[in-house]
Amino acid sequence: MKIAITSSGGSMDALVSEQFGRCQYFLIVDSETMKFEAVSNLGEQMQSGAGPKAAELIINKGAEVLLTGHVGDKAEAALKKSDIIIVDGLKGNLKVKDAINSYLAKKS
Repeated sequence: MKIAITSSGGSMDALVSEQFGRCQYFLIVDSETMKFEAVSNLGEQMQSGAGPKAAELIINKGAEVLLTGHVGDKAEAALKKSDIIIVDGLKGNLKVKDAINSYLAKKS
């Protein structure tokens, strides 16, 4: 399964970003191998429409699950339309790898 997570940096040791549309990076993680791709969020600097643009990005990357702090209404609608599971409420003091491991532990 591909998991997208909002991140403040391009590594698994980076902190989770609490903002979906304005995060610096998305890490797209393969839950079976834990290999990941760090993708710069082009929506980070946009004046408006950052959430939907970010949603389009992770949809195109084939993510099935999103881990983040908060998702705006328009982005949430786009993600749900693509059947992406949204897990929100994550805090910015959590490392990306810990958030992913916690999600996978709860899922099994």
